Amino acid sequence: MAYFDNQETRRLLKTRWPQLDRSQTDHGQGKPAPPMQKPHSGPTIELPEPSAAVGEPIALKDAIAKRASHRKFSDAALSLAELSYLLWATQGVRKTTEKASFRTVPSGGARHPFETYLFVSRVDGLEPGLYRYLPFDHGLHLERKMEGLDAQLDEALLNHHFGGAVDFVWAAIPYRCEWRYAFESLRLILLDAGHVCAHLYLACEEIGCGTCAVGAYDQEKLDALTGLDGHDEFAVYAAPVGKLPPS
Repeated sequence: MAYFDNQETRRLLKTRWPQLDRSQTDHGQGKPAPPMQKPHSGPTIELPEPSAAVGEPIALKDAIAKRASHRKFSDAALSLAELSYLLWATQGVRKTTEKASFRTVPSGGARHPFETYLFVSRVDGLEPGLYRYLPFDHGLHLERKMEGLDAQLDEALLNHHFGGAVDFVWAAIPYRCEWRYAFESLRLILLDAGHVCAHLYLACEEIGCGTCAVGAYDQEKLDALTGLDGHDEFAVYAAPVGKLPPS
């Protein structure tokens, strides 16, 4: 028996757009759209204006040329303004209408299937713990305080935490895409994940931080640590962020 079915894997990567009958989707059937932000209870931590973290801007061509994956970070903390800028750059809302939100990253059909979770180890003004970004409020919700955060996270990330000051975990809520695009949702969600993480890399260059995209993790452990059910919401991508050590 083959170790894996490469034909099935490749089939899932291919589009079947001509076979998509949008009249048969929940959207086509007139069912209401799912919310674009999970509800929360309790206070919202307001974030500073994103521009507060940016000093002398760097040219886009320079940010692209310098872009690299970093696996070593200093013990320095991020400021809340720097975290605010990174969140705005990756999921910030620029405009909303009755039907959609338009953000700083592209998304197929403006469905924006992700919730952004943050494992905070060293951010000024924040207690260590798990937070969730609220893009429509540009704020944070404390999901829970955590002891021994770094060790638990490093285990779930298969030793890819690298001592980051804050780890981004993007969790997909597939139904946000499935509501309109049915079986095409898989490709759209994965494409969207690439857009989000690419923006994180470039935004890190702008404020003198580093990051490393992480696609290798223990799905069950990371979902459980993030408080996700693993079915209607689950992790698809992660990235530690931190200040760079002296070269």
